Amino acid sequence: MTSEPLQIDIISDVMCPWCLVGKRRFEKALAMRPDIAVDVRWRPFLLDPTIPSTGIDRQEYLSNKFGGPDRAREIYRTIEQAGEDEGIPFAFDKIKRSPNTIDAHRVIRWASNEGCQDAVVERLFEMFFIEGLDIGDRAVLREASVEAGMDEKLVTRLLATEEDRDLVEKEVALAREMGVNGVPCFIVGNKYVVMGAEQPETIVGALDRALQDTLEETRPTD
Repeated sequence: MTSEPLQIDIISDVMCPWCLVGKRRFEKALAMRPDIAVDVRWRPFLLDPTIPSTGIDRQEYLSNKFGGPDRAREIYRTIEQAGEDEGIPFAFDKIKRSPNTIDAHRVIRWASNEGCQDAVVERLFEMFFIEGLDIGDRAVLREASVEAGMDEKLVTRLLATEEDRDLVEKEVALAREMGVNGVPCFIVGNKYVVMGAEQPETIVGALDRALQDTLEETRPTD
């Protein structure tokens, strides 16, 4: 076991269903390695940067992206099956608007200072994919943040500004410069990358390699 937690950066977008599937598989991987202490940091990504700040009607979005609801249903069947395997009751039919997630990423960023980043991410996933709420709506974001343990007055005040929007956009741009063009993307120990919602065993492999590297670096030399 290492003295310092293993840093894991998860590049994700809360409007991406595969990111929720990936989160569940990541949680399974951690359960398979309970002796490894980790420092998980959620990093922003915009799955569709063309969505306006007010969001877009879901049916219009699906038509633009997939050529219509029938083709979208075909694609989403695979995601629904993956969700069932991970215990996620996806309710895509409840979603009325596809959101712009810049504000959601700002809230997630602030949550790291409050020690409840994972709780905020989890709640936003639930609100969007299971309850069908608009996570581009600042009232919904405020509700999610408070339920996760953040200070309501602080979140309300910050959401009314452009605070950290530029930092979120820079992180998104950096991810793309690094070659990330789809999410989730897990960066383990600043070295090993797992692209996509891979099975827990794949993530465990990256954890083990990163841990081995750390042990070798800290091993005393003659």
